[in-house]
Amino acid sequence: MPERRDIDAEARETIRLNDRGNYTVPTAGLYPHQWNWDSALAALGFSTFDLDRAWVELETLFGGQWQNGMVPHILFHQQDDGYFPGPDVWGCSGTVPSSGISQPPVAATIVRQIWNADRKFGEERVRALFPSLVAWHRWFMTWRLDREAVCVTHPWEAGRDNAPDWDDALARIDPSDVGSYQRRDTAVVDPEMRPRNRDYDRYLWLVNLGRNNGWDEARLRECNPFRMADPTMTFILLRANRDLSAIGRDLGLEVDQLDNWTARLIRGAKSLWNPNIQSYDARDVRSGEWSACVSNASFLCWYGGLRDNRMLRHLERIKKSTPYWIPSHDPESDRFDPRRYWRGPIWAFMNMLIGIGLAEASLAREAEAIRRVTANLVKGSGFSEYFNPLDGSSAGGTDFTWTAAAWLAWLGKENGKSEQWAQFS
Repeated sequence: MPERRDIDAEARETIRLNDRGNYTVPTAGLYPHQWNWDSALAALGFSTFDLDRAWVELETLFGGQWQNGMVPHILFHQQDDGYFPGPDVWGCSGTVPSSGISQPPVAATIVRQIWNADRKFGEERVRALFPSLVAWHRWFMTWRLDREAVCVTHPWEAGRDNAPDWDDALARIDPSDVGSYQRRDTAVVDPEMRPRNRDYDRYLWLVNLGRNNGWDEARLRECNPFRMADPTMTFILLRANRDLSAIGRDLGLEVDQLDNWTARLIRGAKSLWNPNIQSYDARDVRSGEWSACVSNASFLCWYGGLRDNRMLRHLERIKKSTPYWIPSHDPESDRFDPRRYWRGPIWAFMNMLIGIGLAEASLAREAEAIRRVTANLVKGSGFSEYFNPLDGSSAGGTDFTWTAAAWLAWLGKENGKSEQWAQFS
């Protein structure tokens, strides 16, 4: 009889493998630095077995916060020539070498979950982090809104790097002056699983634009041709802002401003409904055009707190289209690619966020179905960066921190139940 696997122990070991002392890398080799939302999810994973280390992860992340409140999407704590583009390309001057853009702000939601694990142990830590979280949310509200939806100014900022949502906006950029460079990612992972060179040219063109303008938000708001109102950013900030408000109330602090931001973000989230495809969608702020994409980000509406069951029709349709779900892009689209980064593969942590939202919207059957199919992917293909929705095979990097964290926090919980996870108020 084969020995029964202890997947919880494997998940903890994966996170420890990527632990660098006071921060965690997503996976060795491919991503050797501290990434913003990866790090917050690492803290969630740590919180299931080492609360102090969970708080240290978040404190290190906010140790790289800029004076204007922005928390960068990468913090370069040490030099690593194996990663491109490094800090010299970004040209940022902060307390920690960093990139010049941010990422989806899951941190406040995860801070709330970690604090709920032990209120007494975490109160001093959460009080210290609270002003930094507010400052980050204020940065979004000041610099990243269009019709109250949250915009991204680089595909990497969305976290969904080369999603089809950005194709049309990127196509309008002429990257002929970007110069020569050498990618490192395709030496580690099959190039068929990564963004194409034509996309990378445009990513670097946008980095150069930011650096040449000193990462000045006012100037970039005028000159950056890439400005997309994004479901990922909008739903995640909406959720995080509600959770931050709940933290503030529990600490006895004034939260009226946070509640006002939430009201604005609710309007912004609703503005992302594309009536042409009957789905939440990305919108090009410059052209006013929709991306016409049903993505896994579209299903974050429940996580953001919108009780909008119109998306159930797409959910059921997509579940019938692939053996495994939820793919990052609509499998019925001609732009669907089951192996290429964010153009079709499944991401376990995104399924976790979608499933949590469904459960909170009293859609327990749908939530449990997503949890089970994602848990089976992890059992079959390990803690992969992402998974092929057609055959369930591993794709991207291996030994991935946030997949292990998703297992410990939600996927490995029977019926998705975890006393630690608190619904927002």
